[in-house]
Amino acid sequence: MTASPGLALQMAIVERLTNSTDLVTLLGGPRIFDSVPQGTALPYVVFARTVSVPWDSSDSLGDEHTVTLHVWSDAAGRRRVLEIIAAIRDALDDATPALTAHRLVNLACEFSEARREPDSDLYRGIVRYRAVTERTV
Repeated sequence: MTASPGLALQMAIVERLTNSTDLVTLLGGPRIFDSVPQGTALPYVVFARTVSVPWDSSDSLGDEHTVTLHVWSDAAGRRRVLEIIAAIRDALDDATPALTAHRLVNLACEFSEARREPDSDLYRGIVRYRAVTERTV
């Protein structure tokens, strides 16, 4: 069975983010999750959505991915969320991390947004990346 390109990409993104000193400092630790443990202190980053679409050709197999990260913070105002988004972008923009059984062709930020959640004191950041991977085995 071939390794999932979406999972390989997520693992590489987690590694890049947890190795970012700036991001880990802003988060107060390596708080980057696929599923947030109950009782986790804010702020943190969570994988919100991953969509993968195959683009296979006659001589190669690959996928185009859309990866959405959410940043959650209870700090007053958007500043903390925007700082965390900037640290995520510093860690990921134009990155070429190694993937298991796949090669990352490109990774680019499509958009980012910071907003206050309705009826709440929480702020949420949304960062969406587009990635293209190619199978190597």
